[in-house]
Amino acid sequence: MNSKSSGRALDQDPPDDRSGGEHRIPPALAVVLAAVAYATLPSEIRFGPRLVVPGLELLLLMALLWTNPLRMNRHTRLSRAVSVVLACLIIAANLTGLGLLLATLPDEKASGTALLIGGMQVWLTGVIGFALLYWELDRGGPVARRRVTREELPPADWRFSQDENRETVAEVRASSSETAGWMPTFVDYAYMSLTNSSAFSPTDTMPLSARANV
Repeated sequence: MNSKSSGRALDQDPPDDRSGGEHRIPPALAVVLAAVAYATLPSEIRFGPRLVVPGLELLLLMALLWTNPLRMNRHTRLSRAVSVVLACLIIAANLTGLGLLLATLPDEKASGTALLIGGMQVWLTGVIGFALLYWELDRGGPVARRRVTREELPPADWRFSQDENRETVAEVRASSSETAGWMPTFVDYAYMSLTNSSAFSPTDTMPLSARANV
């Protein structure tokens, strides 16, 4: 983690046209969707009281919204830790649900429709949880990716197609990382998580680090 982007709030002038900061709304809506999906799971594949895990997720989200209500313009070590804990909580609760789902499948008394819907909810929540984790970890996090020069960013964990488009035709090169200053946003990590959840090999985004391969 880069010392300039982790030890204090990042509020210095941005180096280029990425100055606006990434929108908070897409990841916030994803957290809300994950909380709703968990709260509505069938009782057979839900661990503990219905609202405990969703309540914790929304509580952590509120803390993050207090730091960056609309755009990701500043962070501290604490806010980054809370964001990672939130993603890990979603993933851990979802893996527990997946385990309970597998344990319930042989039960003849279980409702097939409920288990099918629950399986879809578990899959959706897994996509959201890993999207949030990827989004927070790669290149120092969403604030650093927008507010720190490329030379100061930590090494990338994933290589997107835009990162290697500089030698293509002009209309493709125009949106490349080098030409347009492109940086991945939550939507890009959500798409990567979605494709990874439905394939047994890397798709258009390649892992570059050991933790990205885990």
